[in-house]
Amino acid sequence: MERFKFLRFFSFRTQHDFLPSSNPVRENLINGADTDTNGEHRDGFFSNLVYGFLRRFKSGKKIDGGSKTEEEEKVYSWLYALARSEIYMAFEYVRSTERGLSFTEAEKRLKENGPNTPLEYTFPSSWHLLWSAFFHPFNIILIVLSALSYITSDNPNGCIMLILVFISVSLRFYQEYGSSKAAMQLSEYVRSPVKVQRCAGRVVQTELIVQVDQRDVVPGDIVIFEPGDLFPGDVRLLTSKHLVVSQSSLTGESWPTEKTADAREDRSTPLLELKNICFMGTNVVSGTGTGLVVSTGSKTYISAVFSTIGKHKPADSFEKGIRHISYVLVGVMLLVVTIMILVEYFTFYDLSESTLFGISVACALTPQMLPLIINTSLAKGALAMARERCIVKSLSAIRDMGSMDILCIDKTGTLTMNRAIMVNHLDSWGAPREKVLHFAFLNSYFKSDQKYPLDDAILAFVYTNGYRFQPSKWRKTDEIPFDFMRRRVSVILETESNPEGRNIQPFYRFIITKGALEDVLKVCSYVENVDMGEITAVSAEHHHRILNVVEELRNEGLRIIGVAIKNLQQTKISKQNMENEDDVESDMVFLGVIAFFDPPKDSAKEALWRLAEKGVKAKVLTGDSLSLAIKICKEVGIRTTHVTTGPELEQLNQEAFHEKVKKATVLARLTPSQKLRVVQSLQSVGNHVVGFLGDGINDSLALDAANVGISVDSAASVAKDLADIILLEKDLNVLVAGVEQGRLTFGNTMKYIKLSVIANLGSVVSLFIVTLVLRFEPLTPIQLLVQNFLYSVGQIAIPWDRMEEDYVKIPQKWSVKSLPMFILWNGPVCTLCDVATLLFVWFYYSSGGKLDESFFRSAYFIQGLLMQTLIFHLIRTEKIPFIMEIASWPVLASTVVISAIGIAIPFSIIGDFMGFTDLPLSYFGFLVVLFVGYFTVGQIVKRIYIVVYKKWL
Repeated sequence: MERFKFLRFFSFRTQHDFLPSSNPVRENLINGADTDTNGEHRDGFFSNLVYGFLRRFKSGKKIDGGSKTEEEEKVYSWLYALARSEIYMAFEYVRSTERGLSFTEAEKRLKENGPNTPLEYTFPSSWHLLWSAFFHPFNIILIVLSALSYITSDNPNGCIMLILVFISVSLRFYQEYGSSKAAMQLSEYVRSPVKVQRCAGRVVQTELIVQVDQRDVVPGDIVIFEPGDLFPGDVRLLTSKHLVVSQSSLTGESWPTEKTADAREDRSTPLLELKNICFMGTNVVSGTGTGLVVSTGSKTYISAVFSTIGKHKPADSFEKGIRHISYVLVGVMLLVVTIMILVEYFTFYDLSESTLFGISVACALTPQMLPLIINTSLAKGALAMARERCIVKSLSAIRDMGSMDILCIDKTGTLTMNRAIMVNHLDSWGAPREKVLHFAFLNSYFKSDQKYPLDDAILAFVYTNGYRFQPSKWRKTDEIPFDFMRRRVSVILETESNPEGRNIQPFYRFIITKGALEDVLKVCSYVENVDMGEITAVSAEHHHRILNVVEELRNEGLRIIGVAIKNLQQTKISKQNMENEDDVESDMVFLGVIAFFDPPKDSAKEALWRLAEKGVKAKVLTGDSLSLAIKICKEVGIRTTHVTTGPELEQLNQEAFHEKVKKATVLARLTPSQKLRVVQSLQSVGNHVVGFLGDGINDSLALDAANVGISVDSAASVAKDLADIILLEKDLNVLVAGVEQGRLTFGNTMKYIKLSVIANLGSVVSLFIVTLVLRFEPLTPIQLLVQNFLYSVGQIAIPWDRMEEDYVKIPQKWSVKSLPMFILWNGPVCTLCDVATLLFVWFYYSSGGKLDESFFRSAYFIQGLLMQTLIFHLIRTEKIPFIMEIASWPVLASTVVISAIGIAIPFSIIGDFMGFTDLPLSYFGFLVVLFVGYFTVGQIVKRIYIVVYKKWL
């Protein structure tokens, strides 16, 4: 049963219903955002939207991922329009002023728009979980048959069926109840006090800075923010000073982005790269500013994106197949049972006995153990994965892992170690230079500001490689700390010896700067040529050569920082004002670059190779840069011949989008909604069973939409809530074990389904034929129910059976064609064996053309039970049973025990009570010949079926 999520969202009204409906500015803003002056729609937005809308009604299928949802399109249009407009127009659009809203107006808008929360959620109750575990077609069938059994005074049979239902439902409920209290936790990203500018006063209004809860922020509010603050809604910047924002909650990229109020954007800029728009759920890293809140609550970008959660989960093909079988069996049952009751009645004219016999036949036709076998197999798989340090939240995910043929994975922390390692130190000509490393080391060693991972990487490289730079000979006199506007850090050091080896003086002072390459080059006027031993002015040629060297390094997936120095004369430095950073960090000498790499995990390449051997292809979906993703993928063995980026996908129509997603193995710079659409495209158009491994809030949409959502214990709470499986270790090898376990679970479940349908249909057809020929019941109701009970008990061992090696090498999916074809080829063989038994007993043991009813029922009881027990060994493997392939010991033990009990019953006191009689030894000789013939004919039929199905169909 698929995972139930009871997420309840605020109603998503028209995106801008807080604007006057008759406002012509609003109409032009929303409807004309993508329209050129000649009236043609840019990118075919409305034509594509209408076509997609009508296509959904026509096909009746879910969105295939090729286009944005209507809600996303509204949000995109609104934000792009604001990004492209002047500030004074932004106030006009949201009906606000530069002084802010009054308290009365803010309260009015809060009532109109509701609390500023992206969505509302409730935890699933235990009753919901119990209902989802209970509501299965076969459970309903068993309950109905149990009720009919009690009505006809067949209490033991009714009790048995209720027990089966109880065990099945209890297993499912117990497994999913522990992890059911998982819901969206987006509120943790947006719940904090917010500084808002409001105006008050009856005659003379005064601007006030007040602090309100983020739930009370409304469109039109002016917010003031500083480092550490979260944006309470989608915000159009009004002022900004050195503003740097982290958007990792939306993009997954750890590197922050600069924002500025003065930017004027156009539609070609990706939405999340707009410089003058900040999004709900993101936070300020550094700098300050003010902004106009343009969207709150369910109208924000994050809400529009995440409101699709729970709405695009693909239909479970296995569950659909099970339900189809259920409906077919119910139809067959009603038809056959009705005919059997009528034949029985018109033969003996006993309605009560005929009805009881019909119910017994219905019980024999029903795969009573199906819910129990499925849930036992899944529970066994969950326990096996728990030993591999996996928490299984949704049992059906285990089976889906057996069908999974594509695994989409995030790069950072999954394929990589998620830590920087220094790999090289190069001068401006691209040659390794120790001097570059020396001054980079001194900068990292003496900086007193927060140490970053890159500093630790430099220090570790120096210490582990035996360099002796003697920092004790240096003394720090001052420091210019790092900030996200300059993107560099400088330290001023003093030493008694000249590290440059020239012009001996009493002491020397140097300013050493390192940081983002582009920002370091801005303050460099010179470049050092080590080979020539001279310092020359930076020319266009030098600049071009440095950028070429760096471009080559970045194409290899390396992260680069620049290093520069400046020799400060004592008389000059004492006069400089250290607060003037531009004067101090100027006319510097560019030394070179330091290269870093986030190395792949040692286990990643092996795990991906093992997954590929099992038919699971890997696709990397990341928010990071394309060059870095390609570098990592090459290291772990993922092909990079077809790659793409999120901005490239945005420009494609649906058909081109699906084709690009189908071929690409690396997709970089993806937004959360783009990851969702990629997963949906693979599912709908590619007909793949998709697994997604992610750990960030930006992965939540894809985790929810994937057939198998996989996260890790250290992931964001949202990702863990939506995942089906949680890994306690970030190791892909665990997934290999999960795939194997999923295919084992799927295979054993399919064994039971094939066994039940073939055996049950065959036995019912045989009962019908024998009843018509002999004109009496081949088995009494009690005999039929005992036979069915023993047969069902013997099937409990099926979840502990093993699978052939070839079976677990390829993904296993529910096939609409294979099961009916298998039944048509193999079902008649069972019926022929039953008819052969009838003919043998009739011609060999009848006296004067009359056949003793007790004798025939005893013979037919044993033959039917042995047939239904042994048939499992024929259908469980494509090889020759008992010779080339042997079942697991629990299955063999179950076969022996049930067969022995079935043979012994007619010779026991219980047999006398049930109306059985003793059988001669010759009959058991016939059974040996019968079953040898059955296995021979069955093997031939099975081989022909395999050849026909695999090669022709």
